[in-house]
Amino acid sequence: MHAMVFHGPGKSAWEQVPDPALVESTDAIVRVDAVTICGTDLHILKGDVPEVASGRILGHEAVGTVTEVGSGVHTLKSGDRVLTSCISACGVCRFCREGAYGQCLGGGGWILGHTIDGTQAELVRVPFADTSTHRIPDGLSDEQMLMLADILPTSYEVGVRNGRVRPGDVVVIIGAGPIGLAAIMTARLYSPSKIIVVDVVESRLVAARQLGADVVVDSRNADVRVVVAELTGGLGADVTMEAVGRPETFELAVDLVRAGGHVANIGVHGTPAMLHLERIWIRNLTITTGLVDTHSTPTLIELVRGGRLQPSEIVTHRFGLDEFELAYDVFSRSGETGALKVVLNR
Repeated sequence: MHAMVFHGPGKSAWEQVPDPALVESTDAIVRVDAVTICGTDLHILKGDVPEVASGRILGHEAVGTVTEVGSGVHTLKSGDRVLTSCISACGVCRFCREGAYGQCLGGGGWILGHTIDGTQAELVRVPFADTSTHRIPDGLSDEQMLMLADILPTSYEVGVRNGRVRPGDVVVIIGAGPIGLAAIMTARLYSPSKIIVVDVVESRLVAARQLGADVVVDSRNADVRVVVAELTGGLGADVTMEAVGRPETFELAVDLVRAGGHVANIGVHGTPAMLHLERIWIRNLTITTGLVDTHSTPTLIELVRGGRLQPSEIVTHRFGLDEFELAYDVFSRSGETGALKVVLNR
């Protein structure tokens, strides 16, 4: 088969590799029908995730068709259409029993495209297949389901739920990439009074407005602190979400929140960020970080089925499965290309 293989920082290629085989009885082999590229994959290519070894197949989001299952798989069979979750779950360790699958102690967590070969390939081995996949309901497209592999549960759990968005809140989302846009969609489920989105790319601010942001701010041309102060009577936002992964945007998120408010960090950070405890120790802030657990995926599937969420609106570019190198180029130059989520189809 062919796959997108990481060869060290700045180096990757679509090349021929051996087909995956069942290793454990709980594995399944899935033919990849649609797959996407995540901002985390770009972090890997930059060298921000040193655990990823040279030779690793990238990717942790896919939908596909089961072609083979191990003897210990009880809920799937060959021919089933499934969503492959970005998080694998053994289902029996302490954290899995608590629904914290991202912290799985039994060999799961974020492993696909990280510590084992991932989904940017024609075939993928999926460990713990019973607890790490979701059947695709009739009437939902591959593209709709693909957005539920990572960005929607990440934005919902790590951003909206950790940030404890409530009706009437003022929410500031820093970063209007795919995660930030998904945070707009899922925050709206809780009826905030205002959603303010900050970015430096005009096309992303336009997309944010289209997806439900009430105010968009280009931080190159406006002082975000002044804008938020004016919109909140000097109080600050009830919830801020950092969806970029840079020290300066994390510090901005802390500066923009009101006393007693919540800062939800969603971004993947590759360098240290400063936490000014000398200023904020007295302000009763709650700051959360997190890796998605994907416990919300069944709920999000039902919201998509019911028409409450339209995740395909985030998709801007589509490619064939053998066009990975072009897709990476377009996605990595999103400021020029306007790319949000790119989808590669078989």
